[in-house]
Amino acid sequence: MGIGAGTWLVTIGVVLALLAVDLVLAAVRPHRVGFGEAVAWSVGYILVAVAFGVWLALAHGGESGAEYFAGYIVEKSLSVDNLFVFVIIMTTFAVLEEHQHKVLTFGIVLALVMRGLFIALGAALLALFSFMFLLFGLLLIFTGVQLFRHRDADPDIEGNVVVRTARRVLPVSETYDGGRLTTKVAGRRLVTPLVVVLVAIGGVDLLFALDSIPAVFGVTDEPFIVFAANAFALLGLRALYFLVKGLLDRLVYLSAGLAVILAFIGVKLILHWAHVDVDPRVPEIATPVSLAVIIGVLAVVTVASLLKTRRDPGAKAHPGSLRGSGSDREDL
Repeated sequence: MGIGAGTWLVTIGVVLALLAVDLVLAAVRPHRVGFGEAVAWSVGYILVAVAFGVWLALAHGGESGAEYFAGYIVEKSLSVDNLFVFVIIMTTFAVLEEHQHKVLTFGIVLALVMRGLFIALGAALLALFSFMFLLFGLLLIFTGVQLFRHRDADPDIEGNVVVRTARRVLPVSETYDGGRLTTKVAGRRLVTPLVVVLVAIGGVDLLFALDSIPAVFGVTDEPFIVFAANAFALLGLRALYFLVKGLLDRLVYLSAGLAVILAFIGVKLILHWAHVDVDPRVPEIATPVSLAVIIGVLAVVTVASLLKTRRDPGAKAHPGSLRGSGSDREDL
């Protein structure tokens, strides 16, 4: 693509500026985010992402634009699964609504940092070793199979090893102190449960980065597009949380749909590896086909979920996970 340092800097600058606005709003004016505000922010972030994709297509060709939009849709759909777990974390630790904005913004910042590191590592590995396409493909197929097998599981946040360790190592107070991270109890400085919430969010971000980065590399091997797709998908996550958290329980087939998408991208990566390293006659899956499959799966999942919950109002969606226990409940 020939992306120069200036384009990288401007793109990162736009992302950081949008994050700064979120951080300032969370710190200066903690409040309960209403439906209207969530809609406005969600639409705004989507328009920014679409505008970037249009610019990319005009400046670097339609193929680059198609790869970006495919990657953006993949990351956006995977981020909805993040929201399931974020809702569970907020509920488990009884985070007040006026402070959920701050927690989510922290989670997005941390997710961007982790994904940036994984993108750099993934790009370097793919440049050095073409068989990494094979390994990434097998990883995504394994993830898809496991997620489908345990699609009805919920994570046990309190039992998570990271959360248990944080509670054991850190002096945690019994109650919150507004939105503060530390408080004083009987003259002793303690961290509030909000710190444990942030630790839990960080652990979730790490696990989702391990899945999402190979998935988007299955759509494009251009690091700039991978970064942009991740960044613009994650920027809208906070607003999307407040917009759809009441609807998440109705997406009963989302985990199954994401499992299919991950497995499909895994097959695409393996075919690409075989085409390059084994025999050029091995067919590859074109980006427009990938985009059509991803959109098609998400559309079917959404419609099927809404029909299911209409017929069975008691049906409830679950985020799913990769390892099941006897009760099909597990650590993250």
